[in-house]
Amino acid sequence: MKECVLVLLVLGLILVLSRCEARSPYQAVLQHSRIRGRQQGPNVCAMQQIKGTDRKYFTNCKQWYHRKVCGQPTVITYECCPGYEKIPGEKGCPAALPLVNIYNTLGVVGASTTQMYSDRAKLREEVEGPGSFTFFAPSNEAWAALPTEILDALVSNVNIELLNALHYHMVNRRLTSEELRHGSSFASMYQDFHVHIHHYSNGIVTVNCARLIKPDQHATNGIVHVVDRVITAISSDVMTLIDVDEDLETLRTAIAAAGLTPMLESDGQYTVFAPTNEAFEKIPPETLNRILGDPVALKDLLNYHILKQMQCAESIVSGTPMETLQGTVLEVGCDRDLMTLNGKAIVTKKDQLGTNGVVHYINELLIPDSAKTLLELAEGSSVTTATTLFVEAGLSPHLTGSEALTLLAPLNDAFKGSVTMSPDRKKLMTNHLVKQQLSSKSLYHGQELETLGGLSLRVFVYRNNLCIENACIAAHDKTGRYASMFTVDKVLTPPMGTIMDILKADDRFSLLVGAIQTAGMTELLNQQRAHTFFAPTNDAFNAMPRLQLNNLLRDHQELSAMLRYHLGEGVLVSGGVASHTRVKPLQGEKLELGLRNYTVYVNKVPVADADLMATNGVVHAVDSIIRSLPPKVDREQADGPASPLRSAASSRAEAKSFRNDDLFQKVIRSRSSRTMSQ
Repeated sequence: MKECVLVLLVLGLILVLSRCEARSPYQAVLQHSRIRGRQQGPNVCAMQQIKGTDRKYFTNCKQWYHRKVCGQPTVITYECCPGYEKIPGEKGCPAALPLVNIYNTLGVVGASTTQMYSDRAKLREEVEGPGSFTFFAPSNEAWAALPTEILDALVSNVNIELLNALHYHMVNRRLTSEELRHGSSFASMYQDFHVHIHHYSNGIVTVNCARLIKPDQHATNGIVHVVDRVITAISSDVMTLIDVDEDLETLRTAIAAAGLTPMLESDGQYTVFAPTNEAFEKIPPETLNRILGDPVALKDLLNYHILKQMQCAESIVSGTPMETLQGTVLEVGCDRDLMTLNGKAIVTKKDQLGTNGVVHYINELLIPDSAKTLLELAEGSSVTTATTLFVEAGLSPHLTGSEALTLLAPLNDAFKGSVTMSPDRKKLMTNHLVKQQLSSKSLYHGQELETLGGLSLRVFVYRNNLCIENACIAAHDKTGRYASMFTVDKVLTPPMGTIMDILKADDRFSLLVGAIQTAGMTELLNQQRAHTFFAPTNDAFNAMPRLQLNNLLRDHQELSAMLRYHLGEGVLVSGGVASHTRVKPLQGEKLELGLRNYTVYVNKVPVADADLMATNGVVHAVDSIIRSLPPKVDREQADGPASPLRSAASSRAEAKSFRNDDLFQKVIRSRSSRTMSQ
């Protein structure tokens, strides 16, 4: 046992400050249970018992606070910790159990049936006598759970089979739970056939996939670990188990075709989720034939069913992601007594143990993304509307073929109202297919991507988002056999002209177009420089006092200043806006942006229509002229309208701030001077 001691020398005295030991997961969980139970008295452990069953667990912190095991609620019980017992009239479990031999220990730890069978098999003398043994003793419930025909076969053959079975539960040396290390095996007392130990991070210890429910029951001549099932000797590897079962014939053929047979015959600690013949038959023939005929896809498919570590069913108490040989993860969990994969209770037979791993039978084939076509990646996900449109647009050959492509698939929520196919929509859907298989991790700011429709799409990288034009990536990539799928939050708006082209084509901006021409900024908004334009609509201009508007439109210098304050450097789409986002305008102080209730605000002015994409930037329509923020507000997030409840002092301060705004102060002075001259 590894120990570490921290000492401090103070005035010649050595003070021990702390002592730490390297504990096994089981010992760590047991210590947690002791701490939880100490208020009940000394040597009391807190257990979680599944309601309505006899199943109990020492639990770690996470399980304790969730108060669930395999999705079932638990109740807290308090028991004597291993090795201690109660004394009438005293609190807790103050007395250490007196050590007796293994035979007598069986009678006091809930294994009286094993004790009885030890008598019947003439084993009593051995486990009462000298020696040092470890006995993995099945509980009374474990014997009762054995099928009648198996139990009869054990006890009817002049006790030889029963003796052999009990000897297989014994090791000719004392082994505490500390020494039952994960992946270890020990020769049993039955023809030296090994028993296989797995010690999991949640504190559960198994022998041949049977859970130790009462470990470390010490005896004078050894130690007893009570287990929850009768275990049987194993001598075959995982591949042999698959070879001899007719229900796994299709799997056996697939394994041979993928060249995985030698691996499953070699040393290791594998978990195989074995699809039955029925599981293969559920797959559409064209899909199955495509995968079986593609060595790369087939190997990925099979490796997706194999975990890198051995996982017995009894070790699972909640959902846990586990890495497969294919490189991705399966969510392995449980629902009551059922084992689940990715949330589905598809395991039909558990814990078929081999010398190099364990096999669990499943009645559904698990197809990893890496073996799927684009269409298969999209089906059954949150992009079903887009998938239907891609098919209606005649893009199925691209979605099912072997082209290297990347599909930009909008979420269902991105489509508003009724969605029907038209020539324009068909062209739009074609531009959601990019001519390369990409990974979002390889994208960079300013990158240009060519679509099947012949357009060029730009990549924008922000601190909080990764966007392709106006559409930002909303989920992890799905990487298929030949192509990838990016789930995006919006229907793509490909750029169709310059900022000036967009403004001219939209009647909402007719006054703005005239103002731009008056200010001499037309050329600027046609240049291939990247700008973000918070473009005032006609409503924004009409909301200004008529005299103020007329004076502004006559003063080209002030008009230009106002427009340049609405024009930011670089391209910022709405998906790139986060808390305290700032944009530097071409003239004036910075613009403060924020997001509230899915609406972008710029200096507290809501954006009425976002992400009108241009080849040289983006246009966001606003229905109010944007003003500089007062100094106090400027230091806060400008993510929405001010509170409607304001003191008179704050209202006066804001009015004063507006009057002090540089742009409008100059406009007012200009208007006043002209009035006086008239």
